[in-house]
Amino acid sequence: MYIFAKEIHGSNATKVWLTKSGDCILANNNSRIPEHDLNKLLKAIRYNFFYIISEWKIFYGVDEISFYC
Repeated sequence: MYIFAKEIHGSNATKVWLTKSGDCILANNNSRIPEHDLNKLLKAIRYNFFYIISEWKIFYGVDEISFYC
């Protein structure tokens, strides 16, 4: 899951789930990112899916990632 907000984490963060099909799903937009900007972020996440997954594995020191959807 990706979290977007002015603060690091929090209840007002916008949350995005990565899916095993290489897409992403907006879980919520609690930080109220304007739709135009949010669409740009989601597009960037989709285009960089494999890079994000690769960096996630390195950061957390894992070989596999479990997806919920």
